[in-house]
Amino acid sequence: MLAVLGLLTSFLFFLYVTAPSIRKFFAGGVCRTNMQLPGKVVVITGANTGIGKETARELARRGARVYIACRDVLKGESAASEIRADTKNSQVLVRKLDLSDTKSIRAFAEGFLTEEKQLHILINNAGVMLCPYSKTADGFETHLGVNHLGTGVTTYAVHPGIVQSELVRHSFLLCLLWRLFSRFLKTAREGAQTSLHCALAEGLEPLSGKYFSDCKRAWVSPRARNNKTAERLWNVSCELLGIQWE
Repeated sequence: MLAVLGLLTSFLFFLYVTAPSIRKFFAGGVCRTNMQLPGKVVVITGANTGIGKETARELARRGARVYIACRDVLKGESAASEIRADTKNSQVLVRKLDLSDTKSIRAFAEGFLTEEKQLHILINNAGVMLCPYSKTADGFETHLGVNHLGTGVTTYAVHPGIVQSELVRHSFLLCLLWRLFSRFLKTAREGAQTSLHCALAEGLEPLSGKYFSDCKRAWVSPRARNNKTAERLWNVSCELLGIQWE
C-alpha cells in the first residue's frame, strides 16, 4: 500500500511540475495575422473580464476604438483603464449592456448609433453557464435569454477551449476543479486566440456561419447543420422577441 501511495504521489508531483509544458502543448491555435485596426470600431460584449478582456486588449493594441459592453460598468471601467494604460490607446470605452434585459439591449444599440456611423467588428463574448434556475427581465430562462436571445445571431461560432475564466462561478464543484487543475488550463489570452482569428484573418468570408476551434474550422454535428431546424429556431426566436423581418 505504501508503495502504491508513493508511486501515486510521485506521479502527481511529476504531473504538477510538468503542467506548464503540458498546457502549452494543448494551448491550441494562435492568431497570427498582423492586421492593424486604426479607424476601426469594435464592440465586445462581456469584455470586463476573462477572454473578452484579453480580446479587447489585443484589438486596442492594434489601434481600434473598442467598446466594452457589459452589465457591470464599474468593473468595465476598471478593465478599460487597465487596457488603456497597457496599450496606450485612449479609445477604449465602456457602455452599459445587460443581455438579460431586452430594454437594455435596445438602449445600448440606440446609444451606439448616436455615437458611431459604422461597426466593423462585433464579438459576442458574454455568456452564462450553470446558473441556478432564474428568469431574465423578459421572463425567459436565464441561459436561453442571455446566451441565445440576448446575444442574437453571430457570424462565426467559436470554441475557446477549457480556459481559466469566471464562467464556472455558479458551480462550486467546477470552481474547485478549475483551481486544482489551473496549471493545465488555457489562460484567458490563449482562449482569446480563436475569436481574434475569426475577427482579423483575411479570406474567411466564404466560411461565414461556420464553427471554429483553435483558430481553424471544426467539425459540427449533422443536427447543427440542419437548415430546417435552424429556420425553425430563427422563427421561434423572432416570435419570442416580438421581431418581424420583412
